[in-house]
Amino acid sequence: QVHLVESGGGLVQPGGSLTLSCAVSGTIFSINAAGWYRQAPGKQRDLIATITAGGSRGDSTNYGDSVKGRFTISRDNAKNTVFLQMNNLKPEDTAKYYCDAHVVTRNGGSLFVSWGQGTQVTVSS
Repeated sequence: QVHLVESGGGLVQPGGSLTLSCAVSGTIFSINAAGWYRQAPGKQRDLIATITAGGSRGDSTNYGDSVKGRFTISRDNAKNTVFLQMNNLKPEDTAKYYCDAHVVTRNGGSLFVSWGQGTQVTVSS
């Protein structure tokens, strides 16, 4: 069974940095695409960053306006992990962060893996 495990959250001061990890647990061949989301208390879950495998052209990435220029999404296929590097964090970045992914299974099939338990990020002085 394939599922996702988000980690790396914590308490950080404004202006600080964190790197979140989204690890695919289970046997897969590769990660084709992934997205990071966040949900603040009382608000909807928003998509903030995506990454799509591009082969020889390199991966393509997209970001929501609220995080563009501060957050960077990347993936490491050898580790079956997607990362979210977050710099210059602001109090409004406080939320629970989740990921999802489209993966290629060992037999060549395509599988969508939904959110894990999430990881909490709190930005406060």
